[in-house]
Amino acid sequence: MKAIPLQRMKRSHRGGIVEINVWRVSEPVPPCTHHCKYRLVYVVDGRRLVGFDNERGKGDHRHVGDEELPYDFINVEKLLTDFWQAVGDWI
Repeated sequence: MKAIPLQRMKRSHRGGIVEINVWRVSEPVPPCTHHCKYRLVYVVDGRRLVGFDNERGKGDHRHVGDEELPYDFINVEKLLTDFWQAVGDWI
């Protein structure tokens, strides 16, 4: 089964760019157990200030400034809420 886009957006936001990509995948991205692949990022002047993603081998995590922290993925709605909250906290 091919990845199915659930959310896709790229737009200007408060002096930077927000890009959101969320897909439904047939197999979880190890070590995750859920069926979503995602990459959400807020970039200003070429620097990632906030990011949430799940990459193979690392699982669910988030970036705030230069810090990488674990992230507890619940569902897509919570992911979007948490991302926008983190962007708001940065600004």
